[in-house]
Amino acid sequence: MYRYSDFPWPDSVTEMFPNQRQVADYLHAYARRFDVLDCVRLGHRVTGMEYVGVAEEEVAAWDEWAGCGEAFGSGDGEWRLTVADAEGHIEVHTVDFVILCTGRFSNCPNIPKFPPGRGPEAFDGKVIHSMDYSKMGSEKAKEMIKDKCVTVVGYGNSALDIANECANINGTEKPCTMVVRTKQWIIPNFYAWGINISNFYLTRFAELLIHKPGEGFLLSILATVLTPLRLMISKFAESYYSIPMKKHGMVPDHSFFEGMVGCMLSTTPKDHYKNLEEGIIVIKKSKTFGFCKEGVLVEGSAYILRFHNLRSSDILTTMRMSTLRNYGLSG
Repeated sequence: MYRYSDFPWPDSVTEMFPNQRQVADYLHAYARRFDVLDCVRLGHRVTGMEYVGVAEEEVAAWDEWAGCGEAFGSGDGEWRLTVADAEGHIEVHTVDFVILCTGRFSNCPNIPKFPPGRGPEAFDGKVIHSMDYSKMGSEKAKEMIKDKCVTVVGYGNSALDIANECANINGTEKPCTMVVRTKQWIIPNFYAWGINISNFYLTRFAELLIHKPGEGFLLSILATVLTPLRLMISKFAESYYSIPMKKHGMVPDHSFFEGMVGCMLSTTPKDHYKNLEEGIIVIKKSKTFGFCKEGVLVEGSAYILRFHNLRSSDILTTMRMSTLRNYGLSG
């Protein structure tokens, strides 16, 4: 389904969706072919990061990064990174640009802060993170979910997968509720009106459609000239994917293009919209949420997602790290 345009998959891989090992082997082969590994320091740790060349008073006065919002700023400052290897040897690197890749899948669930008395401890049921749910395995997870009232917080891939698993197991007797803060584009596949839109978004050509830090004059002009094409492609995709989303008031405020480049796009599990139509999945929109003894408190009213005849085995599943981070409750 996906590949680097200048590095085909080996003939031995014929699956539409290669498995984890096949993908890992492909990425390693690409890195070896183009000497990417020479630019990678494995087993190293960043012990310090400092922005130098600009006075602290000037930095403190900035309303936007570098005073202008540009990634590379005015060029007066630079980053100084202190890096240590496994034996403690220190290297210092001076660079113009730093990207923090702390890892969405770093095995550290990012749980939001709640006001006093509104955290998971207030709930009489069970609260788990999607990361812990995925480690349970299919059979154990099904056993835990069966005949339980479940609320899923989030609307990303993990949230959609778990909510639909709950719906398929419990049916209308125990509908699964999804608490959604941010509406996002969810699509069944990459074919809109019979056209594979991945050719417009998941290729090297797509990189020419957007402005990038340090892109230079010619690339900047090209991205500006191609703006109408970018908007046309986005509207074309929206006209198709928004059809089922309109029925449930779930069309996002941002464009399809923004969803793609901002990783705010998910793929729908089979029968997701069918489950919505049948009431097996219920969507509750809320910017914030909290816990109480009976269930979940959502924003805008005293409405409670109540778990009637609550048992200690009833559960509420909190979802993927990025979704939880977006809630960001702090009191």
